[in-house]
Amino acid sequence: MESHLLLTWMLMCLLPNTLNAQAGAPEGVLNCCEGDVLFLLDSSGSVSSYEHSRMLDFLSGLLLPFSLGEDQVRIGLLQVGTQPRLEFGFDTFRTQSGLQGALRGTKPLRGDTNTVEALKIAKDQVLRPGPVDGARPGLPRVLVWLTDGVKPGDVIGPMTELREEGVAVLVVSTGHGNYQVLRQVASPPVENHLYFVDIDDMSIILEDLRDAIIEIIRAERINVRDVSSNAATLQWRPVLSGLAGYYEIRFGPLPSGGTGTGGSGPGTSPSTGGSHYQRLVQSSDSDSVRLTGLKPDTTYTATLTPESNEQAFNTLSVTFTTQSEIQSLAMVTVSESGPTSVRVSWGSLQPEAVTSYFIEYSALPTGKLHTVTVDKRQNSTLLKNLQPDSTYLVTVSARHSSGKEKAMSVKACTQEETPALTDLQLTTVDSHSLQVDWKGSFDGLRGYWLTWEGQQRVAQRSSFYLPPNSLSTRLTNLPPSARVCVSPIYKTARGEGLCCMAKFASDASTYGYRS
Repeated sequence: MESHLLLTWMLMCLLPNTLNAQAGAPEGVLNCCEGDVLFLLDSSGSVSSYEHSRMLDFLSGLLLPFSLGEDQVRIGLLQVGTQPRLEFGFDTFRTQSGLQGALRGTKPLRGDTNTVEALKIAKDQVLRPGPVDGARPGLPRVLVWLTDGVKPGDVIGPMTELREEGVAVLVVSTGHGNYQVLRQVASPPVENHLYFVDIDDMSIILEDLRDAIIEIIRAERINVRDVSSNAATLQWRPVLSGLAGYYEIRFGPLPSGGTGTGGSGPGTSPSTGGSHYQRLVQSSDSDSVRLTGLKPDTTYTATLTPESNEQAFNTLSVTFTTQSEIQSLAMVTVSESGPTSVRVSWGSLQPEAVTSYFIEYSALPTGKLHTVTVDKRQNSTLLKNLQPDSTYLVTVSARHSSGKEKAMSVKACTQEETPALTDLQLTTVDSHSLQVDWKGSFDGLRGYWLTWEGQQRVAQRSSFYLPPNSLSTRLTNLPPSARVCVSPIYKTARGEGLCCMAKFASDASTYGYRS
């Protein structure tokens, strides 16, 4: 009897404490990650209450160290039963206390293992990126499926669709059946994302599964900004915030880029390919550092190592190239555009270093290339003998005393040619009618615009369009002293026209304007 009581006491102590040893841990200590993780938990009739409770205990310990929030990790839980149910979505909990309480209060659904319907909910509602209720666009998405492996259903198709949409799928099975099915749905590498474990031994895989999730959602936030010819700023996610430690930064040119100078002293770093490097140390609350003393037009590599006795972090690295000392042109503009010429103007950021300007231009898409070189004291030139109504690509290069060049391009459009009308004749037909004749046959002609206007107190006016093959028309019922004008019409504008005053007499007469 005593041995039976002793065994019962040992089991009562062992089971709750195995996975809840971290219950007294602070609110989120893993500030390394950013992403949305949805847990698909089998709570159908094939899973006993004991097994369901053990899975929830496992999730509690697995998630306890993560920092939750909008710019951190978000957790969702979807249970599988006859009618799958979303217990809570990504926007529900932003503190560990709220998440842990929800896990303790989750009840099993029972019924059939309707995993296919649950995956449809996961794909269409929870893991779909969107501004409301869905996953955050641009961030990692993870689905962790906890199952006993009993009759999972036809899940290969839905899981494949999720993976094709960028969702990483991890699987934990407490049974040993359906190995081939589970192997097909887990994201590669399968050895890191598929786990078979007995329900009472889940603690064995806790750290491995957590590391696998971290590897997917780790916020590799080392970026380079404000790069100049001799400096750059490194910026990173403050993963040591709240922890004791420091950041070690090492940077130097790639082997073909030469040797860096300055810093706390030269050395040899494997991370920079054996080249000389500089080393900086920043406090744990830092999130950026300015690198100075860099060489122009040189490719550098920089590494960031968060150092802390409380937690291990990966070393992050980034490569960047400093700007050349020779700067590009400040601007290139086009003005004075005509049918056969345009004026191109430019401004230089380093006029004292420029020896000349080289201009290349050609009609798009496959026109002949033309070039012209102008003196360094000029800041514009007129390009002549261009094709009317055409688009040109113009490239201005500033040639420097060092032999290097910096160029900038712009598109320039020539105007359409709009020849003027050169001949207009009016012939009196009777006291109120005129025959109007003109000559015109120009490229690009779209038609003619004819207008007549009376000169009496009460204004009389009429205008109408005539097609390009028209070279005459008859006007009737005109008022005395009417003014008649004809103008050619082109694609983009109206050409200069001719006008004549109508003369009505008893005898027919012809008059007008000829060039």
